Amino acid sequence: MHKRSELYENRRDAGRQLAHALSSDRYDVVLSLPRGGVPVAYEVATYLKLPLDVVIVRKIGAPGQPEFGLGAVVDGEPPQVVWNQETLKIFQPSESYLEAEIQRQLSELTRRRHVYIGSRAPINVSERRVLLVDDGIATGGTAKAAARALRQANATTVTLAVPVAPQSTLDELATEVDDLICLATPEPFIAVGMHYHDFTQTSDEEVISLLQSADSF
Repeated sequence: MHKRSELYENRRDAGRQLAHALSSDRYDVVLSLPRGGVPVAYEVATYLKLPLDVVIVRKIGAPGQPEFGLGAVVDGEPPQVVWNQETLKIFQPSESYLEAEIQRQLSELTRRRHVYIGSRAPINVSERRVLLVDDGIATGGTAKAAARALRQANATTVTLAVPVAPQSTLDELATEVDDLICLATPEPFIAVGMHYHDFTQTSDEEVISLLQSADSF
């Protein structure tokens, strides 16, 4: 039985603690990975007085084995496709399969963005210093895809900031971003939720409410 190591009361508390470790003059925009990252990023954006947006990542699964990621479609203006070259070599999917999957995930990405912020277009990150925030990292796959997509979108710099993550994952992500900020790297790590007193799933309604509030910054 693993004992909980509660570093944070909840995501809002983690966001406030993370915000105090950051400097507003180093970033132009805060991007969050929904849903759980939004309450954390909201506190960061509020404290730093920066615009807040979400970046939605949709995995492109292998034929017949969707748990194996061939790549990802990442929200943005325009959306970016990031490939996992090693997995592509293993499965060798057809061009028609890849195109169909890209379009399917783009449709879902567009639907989710509309749910969260309506018809407003994603914030353009070109030539802007991006602060990418989540509630924690376990394996780092989603954060890696988002960081690569932001680079492809010509972000000036990409900084990844999280309250908690295992050191091994941070080491893997270090080459994907310009800077990496993590408040705690507990061992054993087990799971992100083990380090929160309240890790209740973030609802769509909470995401929508926080993003609407952030529009007034």
